[in-house]
Amino acid sequence: MQRVAKFYKVSFEQFQEGWTDTFGEPAEQSVYDNLKLPVRATAGSAGYDFFSPLTFSLAPGETIKIPTGIRAEISEGWVLQCYPRSGLGFKFRLQLNNTVGIIDSDYFYSDNEGHIFAKITNDSKEGKTLTVEVGQGFMQGIFMPFGITVDDEVTAIRNGGFGSTTR
Repeated sequence: MQRVAKFYKVSFEQFQEGWTDTFGEPAEQSVYDNLKLPVRATAGSAGYDFFSPLTFSLAPGETIKIPTGIRAEISEGWVLQCYPRSGLGFKFRLQLNNTVGIIDSDYFYSDNEGHIFAKITNDSKEGKTLTVEVGQGFMQGIFMPFGITVDDEVTAIRNGGFGSTTR
């Protein structure tokens, strides 16, 4: 297996900005201090589990945006694809609101330090409320190689997240 990336925490200031934007008030320093970097659960796992920085519950149809506090330095030619944890998808139809999160290698250098957010919805059709405890895995990221066309001549530099490359 190739080693193509490394996870880091964003700075406390960047985490605080994302947290305040999401929840309307600053996070305690301890929330930042307790952030866990994504890890694989077993040697055969493809996905790196992302852990929740807070405890939350979602009734069917409810949505939450989660500032993970995590960034990923990714080798050129690779992308991080984010999905709900399989068990949560199976039990609660947990969905990422953008269906698959695509984290490009140049996102790491954005003004927001490449802070990875997850916006998720409990899409349960069985009336089940989802509760995720602080430190519990809720999303998984898989590193995948990608190709480009032979006539590709892109030289633009990214600065930003969602939709920044089409502005």
